[in-house]
Amino acid sequence: MAEPEFTATGVRIGRGLRSLTRAGQVRIAGGRLELLTSYGSEIDSAPLAEVRAGKPWFGSDDSATAEVDGRRYLLRLGEQSTDAGPPTARRFIEAVRRATTRTP
Repeated sequence: MAEPEFTATGVRIGRGLRSLTRAGQVRIAGGRLELLTSYGSEIDSAPLAEVRAGKPWFGSDDSATAEVDGRRYLLRLGEQSTDAGPPTARRFIEAVRRATTRTP
């Protein structure tokens, strides 16, 4: 079975109250999660087995959290897609959970 692929652009990535980028990219490829700036520089990355994703307690539908090696990031994924599918944040969380619950 192929690895779940996910890409979102124009993502606001922050840690706590600090904004790291306002137009970053979140990518799942090759069994890794990558958080990138708008210029393509890596903010953080880790194997999906070491990543936890979820919804923030107080957040909108376009927000998700990603815990990468103990560092928590707030992702504001926005409404990037024009299709009638689920919101981007929910698709991101589902992609991470599918990849981490799969047995090798």
